[in-house]
Amino acid sequence: MRVLDFKNIKVSPEWCFKNTRSVEQWTHGYHRYPAKFLPNVVKKLIEEYTSDNDVIVDIFAGCGTTLVEAKIHGRESIGVDINPVAELITRVKTTPIEPEIIQEYFSKILNKIDLYTVPESRELPLHKRIDYWFEKENKNKISFLYQQILFLENEIVRDFFLVSLSHILKNCSKWLQSSTKPQIDKEKKTADPFIIFRSHTKNMVEKNKEFYNYLAEKQLVNIKCEIKLEDARTTSIESESADMIVTSPPYVTSYEYADIHQLTGYWFEYIEDLLQFRKKFIGTFYSKNERFDVELPIAAEIVNEIKAKDERMAKEVANYFFDVHKVVQEMNRILKNNGRTCIVVGDTTFRGIKIKSAEVWSEMLKNNGFQIERVIKRSIPSKLIPTIRDERTGRFTTLKNENSKKVYPEEYILIAKKQCHGKNHKR
Repeated sequence: MRVLDFKNIKVSPEWCFKNTRSVEQWTHGYHRYPAKFLPNVVKKLIEEYTSDNDVIVDIFAGCGTTLVEAKIHGRESIGVDINPVAELITRVKTTPIEPEIIQEYFSKILNKIDLYTVPESRELPLHKRIDYWFEKENKNKISFLYQQILFLENEIVRDFFLVSLSHILKNCSKWLQSSTKPQIDKEKKTADPFIIFRSHTKNMVEKNKEFYNYLAEKQLVNIKCEIKLEDARTTSIESESADMIVTSPPYVTSYEYADIHQLTGYWFEYIEDLLQFRKKFIGTFYSKNERFDVELPIAAEIVNEIKAKDERMAKEVANYFFDVHKVVQEMNRILKNNGRTCIVVGDTTFRGIKIKSAEVWSEMLKNNGFQIERVIKRSIPSKLIPTIRDERTGRFTTLKNENSKKVYPEEYILIAKKQCHGKNHKR
């Protein structure tokens, strides 16, 4: 039996936040990120479902939206992400720096840029794929910036500038700017790294000042906020320690997120082998699981439909369902009794088959000790996510592709309460 009739759920206008610019508030705009969690959604969930002393967890922290909003609201928070790029971004976005300090270091870097000459650029041992994505002049300038940042003795400040550098890499590369799919744009006029680094960092410096001053005024600068480079299926978070989980899990075929962050991964030496990097993400074809027989009825129905068209993709979807089932069990472990989990998830399609992710998550929650309290349906501002898939291959693409089709026009917020069934084991 299905948990809810999702077909009859109406869009809730108050959760759509049309024409909002919340992604430009605070530190949310530090770094581009695919399928970015809308800050206003998190803000509203925190304000409606938490109290002053609550601990909030995001088990798929991504670029740190939940943790930033938790800090702004004076809530302690813990985030988890398997991606070192996400971990870096989140750590920087949640760490306010005294404005005078960051400005002093920024001025030093700008002075170094003004003195730059090509012969002074010392070659670093870089991944071979960097030459594929970057022209020589831009590679030299980025290498110079990277060296200047690494020379900084203050680790917090160093990470701040690394995030700015990471953000501009796509603009300075031959990567097709409008695409989340890794592909070369032969006609692209790449941005000058020095110009765009100066501009973006200046904006980050201003946003840090706003963030710091607000937190200082509210005496929240030192509110506890931790980001862990861990797997959402097996975290080190203490059992029954969280009052609420607010998260947006990856979509099916999530390893594409690994591909999207490869530029930073190569430059910052997070990635040596992209294939091995992909294997760390949940729900990939490269999982050790070889089974297709998922237990939940709606999940099994989806896998069987896909298997009739594409066995490889069916395995990938089955792996995703197996993996997120472990995540739901982990959510149950770390939540206090009567604690809530708020999951923001959208459906997608593959070669005409609807992958009803929200319904599968809903089933899994109910089967693992949760009571579904509320399901909210909201429209998505299309600019925030990679909304185009190739109908033939099912992969992300652009509108220029003749097989392209828009996906994820709406998403669901599942709000579920952990039911009291005795104590969990401590980890």
